Amino acid sequence: MSAISGAAQHYRVRRTPALIAVAALATTTLFALPQTTRATTPADAVVSAGPVTFVDDGDTATVTVTVESADDAALAAPVSVGWSTGSGTATADADYTAGSGTLEFPAGTPSGTERTLRITTRASDAGETAETVPVTLRSRDAEVAGQPAVVVRAHGLPYLDPRLSTKKRVADLLKRMTLAEKVGQMTQAERGNVTGDPAVIAELGLGSVLSGGGSTPAENTPEAWADAIDGFQTQALATRLQIPLIYGVDSVHGHGNLNGATILPHNIGLGATRDPALVARAERMVATETRATGIPWTFAPCVCVVRDDRWGRTYESFGEHPALASVLGAAAVAGFQGKDLESNRSVLATAKHFVGDGDTTFGTGEGEYTIDQGITEQSRRHVEKVDLPPYAAALKAGVGSVMPSFSSIDWTDDGLGNPLKMHANRELITGWLKQKQGFDGFVISDWQGIHQIPPLADDSPTTGQIVTSVNAGVDMFMEPSQFERFHTRLVAAVRDGQVKEARINDAVSRILAAKFELGLFEEPFADRSHADEIGSAQHRAIAREAVAKSQVLLKNNRRALPLDDRDSIYVAGRNADDLGNQAGGWTGTWQGFSGDVTPGTTILEGIRAAADDVTFSEDASAPTDGADVGVVVVGETPYAEGFGDVGGPEWAWDPADGGVPREEKSMSLQPGDAAVVDKVCAEIPTCVVLVVSGRPQVLTEQLGSIDALVASWLPGTEGAGVADVLFGDRKFTGRLPVSWPRSADDPVVNVGDRDYDPLFPFGWGLTTGGKGHHGDQRTTLQNAALDPADGVSPAGSRAIATSDVAVLEGRTSHAREILAAALPK
Repeated sequence: MSAISGAAQHYRVRRTPALIAVAALATTTLFALPQTTRATTPADAVVSAGPVTFVDDGDTATVTVTVESADDAALAAPVSVGWSTGSGTATADADYTAGSGTLEFPAGTPSGTERTLRITTRASDAGETAETVPVTLRSRDAEVAGQPAVVVRAHGLPYLDPRLSTKKRVADLLKRMTLAEKVGQMTQAERGNVTGDPAVIAELGLGSVLSGGGSTPAENTPEAWADAIDGFQTQALATRLQIPLIYGVDSVHGHGNLNGATILPHNIGLGATRDPALVARAERMVATETRATGIPWTFAPCVCVVRDDRWGRTYESFGEHPALASVLGAAAVAGFQGKDLESNRSVLATAKHFVGDGDTTFGTGEGEYTIDQGITEQSRRHVEKVDLPPYAAALKAGVGSVMPSFSSIDWTDDGLGNPLKMHANRELITGWLKQKQGFDGFVISDWQGIHQIPPLADDSPTTGQIVTSVNAGVDMFMEPSQFERFHTRLVAAVRDGQVKEARINDAVSRILAAKFELGLFEEPFADRSHADEIGSAQHRAIAREAVAKSQVLLKNNRRALPLDDRDSIYVAGRNADDLGNQAGGWTGTWQGFSGDVTPGTTILEGIRAAADDVTFSEDASAPTDGADVGVVVVGETPYAEGFGDVGGPEWAWDPADGGVPREEKSMSLQPGDAAVVDKVCAEIPTCVVLVVSGRPQVLTEQLGSIDALVASWLPGTEGAGVADVLFGDRKFTGRLPVSWPRSADDPVVNVGDRDYDPLFPFGWGLTTGGKGHHGDQRTTLQNAALDPADGVSPAGSRAIATSDVAVLEGRTSHAREILAAALPK
């Protein structure tokens, strides 16, 4: 998914009463939860009540009315509040007992005092949809902030019966829905664009709300998240059918928007672990933290196969080979969804970005991007062999939703020149995904993804873009700010015959099925029972293990590692003590930022906890005299998506940036990083370099001066996991998920290439104790193939990489044969 900064988002224009009335008539909303109303005479006190009180048919509703003074002091004068039931969809005497009365708050009443009024409903003999009883509050003594209503819950209808199958419940509910209600279920808005006017959720019957990157409640706490989402859910349940919202968020390496959440290594690091059981356990942890804030849906995992590491999304991929992305993508889906979606530790997963987003051609990127959102120029055979297998694996694992890519596909089979946006690709979305693979979940568009379907327009989404994408097979539409326009135009398009209602019914059935499977009809509000586990020691231990297993030891000359905790250790480099840099993008905000982005442990803090004699100098300006070992931590600073493309635009819009563009992205070490490596490695006898980055960084020229080189990726909040392997508390076991190039001028190198000659191959990874995979074969070959100054020989690279692929594909005996044939005779 994409997101844009808060400053750049187009927030909704305030709607006029006429528009509200039109929206209310266009749908079958019970009522639009009202905005604040003011008394004709200003007062020092404010009277308020919750916008809605739910009650079961036949029970008595208790409405709580609160009085508060402007200065939070006791009331200086008495406040009298009159109330009366009004005319709603419930019928007086038949459905409830009409009533009126007065609530008194004498002078001296403490601010925040509550009084209650009661409304008795009458049980009906037959099942009914929800009905509303508006309540009017009046006061000459205080400002009245909003008017409450009582909603008698829908009851006795088949779709509300959890004993029935999901298929029967969906069929019953669908036949009760109007066209406007169906289209509402296909519409998703962004949190920031409904927070100021939440009544629009009820008016349009929105099916979903999401948080983009960095979009959080004013107080970024688990309780505030749950409260906010419950508020949105209340609006959804204020409709006659009471179809609950499904709220979505990018928990791509932890609940990254939430301050204090446990942040995992990005997928590129998880790819290095080669441990599907760990990936499943880690994503189960993420699901628990996400659902504890009221969110049942994540836009993860990304199962793309990255083929050009200049791509700004490289770290979102598990690796460059489809076998690796398939194994770990399926494990991630299993972790997110568990065995029971209704569990308060489960979230609906999303396989993205369908399909070929990691396989786009450099120079074809959208707008100023050089590769992101570009064009996949490949044959159908190539896409089926390289890009589609991870989706087949995710589908087999039961993934509940799929998100199309911003990118296009231009089949080489019929010649280049006619690219088609994936959001418009019926052949792959409806044909391959739904018909051939039998996918029965729903397809969610990416952030305003249909706006890029030609012809482009200033008033997107146009009817043409909407019709094209719906007919291609997209079911729900992420329209963060233009959700009203989308809703209006799709309803009109169906009435005009441009979209068949059968296609609408198919889309809505898929969405409703997911909501039933998640148990949202029975438990629509946040289950906060696991909120105390967010950022807990147990969760951070899982992330710490993932960090340790993600570390790839590329070189270990003279057995520089593991370190001795009794040595004098000199630590340098800008990524040693920067939590934001080690967490990367999608942390705190969309692009992430340097510094204290969220609570956690930096790599330096992990080293200091493991050793007593540690000196830190970020730029290596402090004297190095007397140090036994130098540890230099360099690499990249945070970015996301096209702003991470090599040669792409430079981000400058996070508050931490102060309007200053971030450094240009490169596959080479930044000059300052290279200077620190050169200085420390020249002055200290043993030099260890850690590269904290979302993709390989070319340092071929420095390789000869480095004793030990580690690919640390983007470890997240648990930097102590890096120290665990540096000091030997855990062995190095990580394997490269992508090939490490020799040159930034020619960085595209993938296992299986005809002239495969990387600096370090796919699957490469030294150990610091014990045997490698397949006994000693791998260890012996790696030792023989590595030149300390020139990397791995081409023959050794091919053997290591192809044997690793064989292991991933389950051909372990063949892997042994490859290694045996390559061993020195």
